[in-house]
Amino acid sequence: MDIALITLVLSFLLGIIVLVPRLRKFDQGKKVQPNVSSKAAKTYSKSEVSLHNKQTDCWIIIKDKVYDVTSYVEEHPGGDAILVHAGDDSTEGFFGPQHATRVFDMIEDFYIGDLQS
Repeated sequence: MDIALITLVLSFLLGIIVLVPRLRKFDQGKKVQPNVSSKAAKTYSKSEVSLHNKQTDCWIIIKDKVYDVTSYVEEHPGGDAILVHAGDDSTEGFFGPQHATRVFDMIEDFYIGDLQS
């Protein structure tokens, strides 16, 4: 009976060792939907975006989309680098080598509309 119990416990532990990493990998593949309203996207002119160009009011443009990153400025790991293009197009800097891939998912939380064409 002792061998059966030991076999059962070892099987259980082996199952955990195999399944837990797979479950984590599976969860990482799921993307959290950004906190974007289902309303039609608002459009902003470049001159309107340019008014939001300081630490306490910071909007940026990335690939013709407008993001209000004011709440993120203080947390930005690159410090004031986020303010270099405040109120302007930040596409080139955003896609630079300094950013980890997670920022590409994070940015959608700050989306407020599209740039007028």
